[in-house]
Amino acid sequence: MNLEILYEDNHLIAVNKTGSDLVQGDDTGDEPLSDKVKAYIKKKYNKPGEVYLGVVHRLDRPVSGVVLFARTSKALGRMNKMFQDKEVKKTYWAVVKELPEEDEATLRHFILKDSKKNKSYAFPKMRSGAKEAILSYKMISSSASFHLLEVDLQTGRHHQIRCQLAKIGCPIRGDLKYGFSRSNPNGGITLHARKIRFNHPVTKEALEIVAPVPRDEKLWKEFANVTR
Repeated sequence: MNLEILYEDNHLIAVNKTGSDLVQGDDTGDEPLSDKVKAYIKKKYNKPGEVYLGVVHRLDRPVSGVVLFARTSKALGRMNKMFQDKEVKKTYWAVVKELPEEDEATLRHFILKDSKKNKSYAFPKMRSGAKEAILSYKMISSSASFHLLEVDLQTGRHHQIRCQLAKIGCPIRGDLKYGFSRSNPNGGITLHARKIRFNHPVTKEALEIVAPVPRDEKLWKEFANVTR
């Protein structure tokens, strides 16, 4: 079992997800990350019976990076409220081929989800069924062919980063669904949940959990000056 544990205590556990892992099970039947973490806990602590694990938040399957789980129902309830109250800050790294018009900007759209296509669409003005989506980005590095953006989410909508960056003409590398020209060799997209910041739900300690970038992705080496 290849799990990269980023943080662990009696209340929480954070894992560096690969670009192929499901966070929770779906109709594919593939083993989800949640089951892998349960098996890890069961083995490490020699726990009898069923292991409790609450899913605090999710990442799209082709996205890599930090995923947080709760080891107790108390921690899950408190983390859920913190997410609802926007007390949790999530930062992503996204690699795009097209240069944004501005090096730094805040994007505000209204996103409409199409459940049948599992895709979202961004509009400049409100329309029926849409939800407001806000993110801020800044360019932090460039290679010969690509640009690395740091993205801070202010809302958590379906495919929000993928959808909003595509809307400004900067689809994420490998993201065929949102207009990139070709897929990545590993089937993922070059979007990484870099870090998550919050106060611990029990101890109230300020935490920042940082996920190293994928080791099997050669492109990240082009941005070695910022990804160390």
